[in-house]
Amino acid sequence: MAIHASDAGDRVEQMIILTERLTELIALEAQAFEARRPQDAAQHQAETTRLANLYRHESMRVRANPKLVAEAPSELRLRLIRATEAFDAVLARQGRALEAAKTITEGIVRAIAEEVASQRSRAGGYGPGAAAKPATGAATAITLNKRA
Repeated sequence: MAIHASDAGDRVEQMIILTERLTELIALEAQAFEARRPQDAAQHQAETTRLANLYRHESMRVRANPKLVAEAPSELRLRLIRATEAFDAVLARQGRALEAAKTITEGIVRAIAEEVASQRSRAGGYGPGAAAKPATGAATAITLNKRA
């Protein structure tokens, strides 16, 4: 998949549109993670992936051959630079939101594992003289729903 442009100005305009749409989608994902609703981030995932691949491909093409955009009017190139800066800022925001979600998720999993371990170590025998059995240190499997 590639941008098919008639000239440098057309290519830059298309890259601006691509960058702005990708920025918008990633901002929506960041908002979903910040609101602790990661399931909402999934609704645009297919489009985000498609546009991110196109962006990566086009960025590599321009980096390899700067002449593809060199002839574009300076105001268009400046708009592309600004769109790219906004994109970078949104990526940083999304990174922070993802890191926070990861930290929370790991804490929840750790708390569940500790609770399971403590429940197992309390198991004891039956009768008036029964004592709690020491924990055996056996591994406990935890199954997670990948769609959650």
